[in-house]
Amino acid sequence: MGSFSIWHWLIVLVVVLLIFGTKKLRNIGSDLGGAVKGFKDGVKEKDDAPKIGENADRDSRTIDVEVKDKQQS
Repeated sequence: MGSFSIWHWLIVLVVVLLIFGTKKLRNIGSDLGGAVKGFKDGVKEKDDAPKIGENADRDSRTIDVEVKDKQQS
């Protein structure tokens, strides 16, 4: 009762193919592949983003301001 032999896995594969069909399994595989690719691209974009304070002079989103106290009369 330890591990399954190759014949067990072949029978499982045949049953899965009979239940779902090859077209549905192909669609599931392509959807899963697209999700993994999207995840990898998202992680890559996050790693490429500059950190706070890093390259601040080249970052167009940085606004340089000066605060002055306004004296009331």
